[in-house]
Amino acid sequence: MKACAKVAGERLPLIRPPTGQPLTPSFVKLNRLSSQHERRSAMSCSVRLSENMAHWIEAGAENIFPATKAHVAKATDAISRGQVIAVPTDTIYGFACDACSAGAVNCIYEIKGRIQTRPLALCVADASDIPRFALVDHLPHGLLDSLLPGPVTVVLKRGENSILERSLNPGLDSIGVRVPDLGFIRSIALGAGSALALTSANLSGRSSSVNVKDFEDLWPHCSYVFDGGILPSGRAGSTIVDLITPGVYKILRDGSSREETTAVLGKFGFVEAS
Repeated sequence: MKACAKVAGERLPLIRPPTGQPLTPSFVKLNRLSSQHERRSAMSCSVRLSENMAHWIEAGAENIFPATKAHVAKATDAISRGQVIAVPTDTIYGFACDACSAGAVNCIYEIKGRIQTRPLALCVADASDIPRFALVDHLPHGLLDSLLPGPVTVVLKRGENSILERSLNPGLDSIGVRVPDLGFIRSIALGAGSALALTSANLSGRSSSVNVKDFEDLWPHCSYVFDGGILPSGRAGSTIVDLITPGVYKILRDGSSREETTAVLGKFGFVEAS
């Protein structure tokens, strides 16, 4: 997996919006990014969000593909280019991008209308990848493999050796990590060689999506939408569990797998935080 390091460089020129467009907060943010790569990715998002919606709906409809093995390379290429894609998981549909790209992460926040202080989770290909991003030494052997893959987000400390860029979820020393029980998205994470930033495919405050039609109005802002059909698990999303404290767990969101998650934790001697 590639490291998520900022690219230092010389002072970059001021970026302005297209002629006739106001200088929005999005373009102010562009001028704070530290590299040409980050700026190009974020600028592409900001320009798309300000252009005529009808044009992008027509273009977006042409970029919907089945969530099958045949299209993993297409998804992986988009991720490596700093773009945002929509994908099915084992719970709900999500927006995904390279967690190492500040510009792509910024795009997700803009698409969702999400405040920057609300954190994004990571998606990795396998539980064995998690130590690259978070501290797991305090966990009993076999615990993560018993929980994952599955509809669970485990919250852990990043640790000083985490390769995550500090601009992802700034100010937080913890990170939520997922390994969905779905081969398509795990293959994308594996092929991209990076953790994916992952969040639900909907506008903030709206219901989660179990069908690509549920977020049709947001198709135009994704490079690709990968259709996995109607997802059977409902709209609850993953169960989020804090495992930062040795031997203690705290359920932060019930999600779709609370009962199964707490049963596994109980077998490993964990108790719920009071």
